Amino acid sequence: MKSIAKWFADVTGGMPPQLAVLIVSMVPLLELRGGMIVGKLLNLPIWQSIIFSVIGNIIPIPFILMFIKKIFEWMKKVKGLRGIAEFFEKRAMKKSGKFKNGEFIALILFVGIPLPGTGAWMGSLIAALLDMDIKKAVIAELIGIVMAITIMSIFTYLLPGVIPLFSVEG
Repeated sequence: MKSIAKWFADVTGGMPPQLAVLIVSMVPLLELRGGMIVGKLLNLPIWQSIIFSVIGNIIPIPFILMFIKKIFEWMKKVKGLRGIAEFFEKRAMKKSGKFKNGEFIALILFVGIPLPGTGAWMGSLIAALLDMDIKKAVIAELIGIVMAITIMSIFTYLLPGVIPLFSVEG
């Protein structure tokens, strides 16, 4: 993830850094983790990285929760897209085992602990596929985002280099 974030920071030369952070934070797998790293690489103050990472990470949530099942249904009817839809469904359902009991807390932790393969995108996908109440899912994801942005702020800005996965040093 760190190398992808560095690559994105390099190719966004003419783009305002705030927009680069916002866009990276909307991308699956990178999300706010990548947004914070890009913000640090582009020398944004911590508060701007936080704001634009959080906004970018929140934008896709309602669309995924409301439309992903319909999108997957459509994709399965298109010859070249069926495999992609099935891949993401299988991946989400594989990770959903943690959600069977205590889905609200599980979703908070899944979104809030910034590890590869977790975050608001996958959390929204799992919540949608499990038919979780949308209001409950959004609240859990927002709490998780607050948790994730706190962790990422500490490890990218305040204690860089402590955990290599999140470090922008070296």
